[in-house]
Amino acid sequence: MAAPRMDQTSTTIFQSARGTAVKLLSRYENSDSYIDKLLDAELRRSELEPADRALVTELVNGTVRWQSRLDWVLTGFYHGEFAKCLPHVKNALRIALYQMLFLNKIPPPAAINESVEIVKRIKGERHAGIVNAVLRNILRNVQTIRYPDRTENEVLHLSVHYAHPQWIVRRYVDRFGGVEAEALLAANNHRPMLTLRVNTMRSSIEEVERVLTEAEIKFERSPVHANSILITSLRDVRALPIFQNGLISVQDASASLAVQLAAPQPGYTVFDLCAAPGGKAVHAAELMKNSGKVVALEKYESKLRLIAENAERAGISIVQPEHGDARQYSTAEPADLVLVDAPCTGMGTLSKKPDIKWRRDIDDIRKMSVMQQEILSHASQLVRVGGCIVYSTCSIEPEENELTVRAFLETHPNFVVDPAENYLAADVCTNGFLQTFPHKHRSDGAFGARLVRTS
Repeated sequence: MAAPRMDQTSTTIFQSARGTAVKLLSRYENSDSYIDKLLDAELRRSELEPADRALVTELVNGTVRWQSRLDWVLTGFYHGEFAKCLPHVKNALRIALYQMLFLNKIPPPAAINESVEIVKRIKGERHAGIVNAVLRNILRNVQTIRYPDRTENEVLHLSVHYAHPQWIVRRYVDRFGGVEAEALLAANNHRPMLTLRVNTMRSSIEEVERVLTEAEIKFERSPVHANSILITSLRDVRALPIFQNGLISVQDASASLAVQLAAPQPGYTVFDLCAAPGGKAVHAAELMKNSGKVVALEKYESKLRLIAENAERAGISIVQPEHGDARQYSTAEPADLVLVDAPCTGMGTLSKKPDIKWRRDIDDIRKMSVMQQEILSHASQLVRVGGCIVYSTCSIEPEENELTVRAFLETHPNFVVDPAENYLAADVCTNGFLQTFPHKHRSDGAFGARLVRTS
């Protein structure tokens, strides 16, 4: 039987949740785009029901999150070279296996049948038969799947079992030891929770918790930031009046801690050099009681509108979005505070953005460090004597964090570290710096340094 033509099936099979997931994963594999961008664009165009949209999101993110573990299993059961499978066939196998291994509410036979049907309608009976045979063989032997032995090769074992590239695992093991590295790898694979930061100018954490309780939305308080709430359900909080009316913002607790470290005061002049989408600028303005000035600089002009919208929604009038490069911005008026939320690899956000671990390599960390030092060096020219720079990243890699700060201090002796312990709880501080980890703090992995200009 000849395989059906793609244009005869794409308008039907690719409109289902699983078909959409296969399409997105195949597109991702053949592009440089990040999966969250592809997923958001697809769901905006889609006419899927809410339950199906949630399933697409779960299948796509889960399959990317666990990709190397899924591929390890499929390679062992596939007769031939699994890596050379046609993309749609490969991803139909992956989403079925992901459901079999990680989604208890979906019966394995149903997951298998859906993937077989997708492949049959796209590639025909022969490919569908192969998919059916492979998946049913795995189902019969799922309890006896073998992974690399930890005693023989700890890095390979952790890499396969927790679906991280070996270069990341090796760095974790060398830095933290095997036990803590495993805890960090496991935390990176947790489904992300949505973190809400309360706008204390408009509400209180108790009031927001009352609204969430009445809406039957499950939540818990952040263990590290007093005005942050973790949402444990998949509800679209942005549709709630408390979001639309600016009582809350979506912001990770680690980002809120960086602003707390900055300690902006009413009347301050603040420059946020890498501002989009504006979360830190708006939070700083809230802590300033909407008194003073916050210049929110953004390299990409298209993002200025988002900064303005977030400020307006929060009832903030002192945030001034400006288009410009953080390495070139100049002003006659020095700032009391400069926020440098530096571009980084995002290696502390693998729970939310699982494809980062497959897209990044060690060279990216080194390249980012060069850019970060350039931005930080320029920021030193923008702050008054007695003022400070708060340098932050959403990475846990030393080259982007403390090593970048140390390099800056060597060339800028008129700056000193103001210990983070003076502003934050000790359990989020390391060696005078803000440092959070997913497995310890239920937040992104992030870093922050407060640098005071002395002369």
